[in-house]
Amino acid sequence: MSVIGIPSARGLGRPWQLAVTAAVLVAAVWVLAAHRHTVDAGADRLAVADRAWLLVACAAALATWVCAAVAQQGAVAERLPAGRLVAAQFAACAANHVLPAGVGASAVNLRFLTRCGLSTARSATALAVKAAAGGLVRFVLAVVLLLASPRTLRLAPALPRASVVVPVVGCVVVAALAVVSSRPVRHRAGRVARSVLADVRAVHRRRSRACALWGGSLGFALLHAAVLVAVVRALDVTVPAGHVLLAYLLASGAAVLLPTPGGLGSLDAALVLTLTAAGAPASAALSAVFGYRLLTGWMPLFPGLLVLALLARRSVL
Repeated sequence: MSVIGIPSARGLGRPWQLAVTAAVLVAAVWVLAAHRHTVDAGADRLAVADRAWLLVACAAALATWVCAAVAQQGAVAERLPAGRLVAAQFAACAANHVLPAGVGASAVNLRFLTRCGLSTARSATALAVKAAAGGLVRFVLAVVLLLASPRTLRLAPALPRASVVVPVVGCVVVAALAVVSSRPVRHRAGRVARSVLADVRAVHRRRSRACALWGGSLGFALLHAAVLVAVVRALDVTVPAGHVLLAYLLASGAAVLLPTPGGLGSLDAALVLTLTAAGAPASAALSAVFGYRLLTGWMPLFPGLLVLALLARRSVL
């Protein structure tokens, strides 16, 4: 079953989704093999990086799960158990690196919210609200950075156009389909829309929830960028922090367009591209992306899967 845009388990098996995922992964492996010497140089450079800055990157990576939990709490009016909520975000991060296009994180959070007593529809609405807030925060941050420093426009040749135009076109198509659909479908869509708007208004009527939603979303984006900035500093690469932040915002927005587990391949390539455009050498950009991936994805993967199994065993999920 699919609820309000969250893919079902059956949807994971669609041939075109699997084909696109496989194609992106194969392309990523081919690019890495073709630039093996550059990759080796980047790994060697990371091995002798500044340990203090790497510790800062580790602290920022740990704080991202707390911000994700704060944002999720802000998306629902009910009070959620704080400890289990943070653990669920940690487990969701691991699941997100196993299943494509954020399906793993959505499934874990959906299960957690329903276990906390929310209906499936309201849980799906909370996930949609959190995702929308996160996307809007990233977009506004990117626009502010571009306006504050016009020189950063050279970092945005095609990535922002793709990451903005495609969702807009998608919204137009959905709206057109809604207009031409039958009356029962329009009636049902109207009921769903009214329910979603009621939940959104309920959240924003409480100042603490609204602050948690938007503050957690902002902190999540900034802390992920801070991990990348700290790794770049550890490598002693002279790229302004604002340029690195914009590189992350543009790359993460572009990577959403490709349904790979945890953005594997798509996010990596976009980050290398934007960091290189910001002035980082190719080997340093690869090292920075490798360090970012190591701290935010690969190192937490096995512990996250253990937490996921523990939460499932205790019926939290």
